[in-house]
Amino acid sequence: MGVPISITINGKTYKDEVESRILLVSYIRDELRLTGTHIGCDTSSCGACTIIMDGKSVKSCTLLTVQAHGSNITTIEGLAENGEMHPLQEGFREEHGLQCGFCTPGMIMTAVQLLEDNPQPSEAEIRHGLEGNYCRCTGYHNIVKAIYHASRKMGKEVTHG
Repeated sequence: MGVPISITINGKTYKDEVESRILLVSYIRDELRLTGTHIGCDTSSCGACTIIMDGKSVKSCTLLTVQAHGSNITTIEGLAENGEMHPLQEGFREEHGLQCGFCTPGMIMTAVQLLEDNPQPSEAEIRHGLEGNYCRCTGYHNIVKAIYHASRKMGKEVTHG
């Protein structure tokens, strides 16, 4: 017997019955087929599953779907508006902030909150803000540049240091 839930994801409300033990990342990927949210570790160590839930970035591999009942969630698929990429998506493309792309959705979703909380982050603040998100390909230099790009695109000046 399932537990009734109602969750708004990327502006669409889903009413469903789920097993009480299903992880939110599995529900998003397997039930809703929003596969941009990746499963990397199941322990919240890598950040590949990061989403925005009720205005905060969270790692969806450590939440049960029933815990998200009544929440408003944005996944990487929900960032683009009217066919236009979000400035962070554009920044990762323009500044080569990705290689294999596996960590990219989680990095971007973490950076969404980072820029929301701190519109003018320094390099050190960006690097600190990305702690808990692992990239095994890029070495983070271009990821930092991508976040600077997005900050400028969003009309916010960025400091260095």
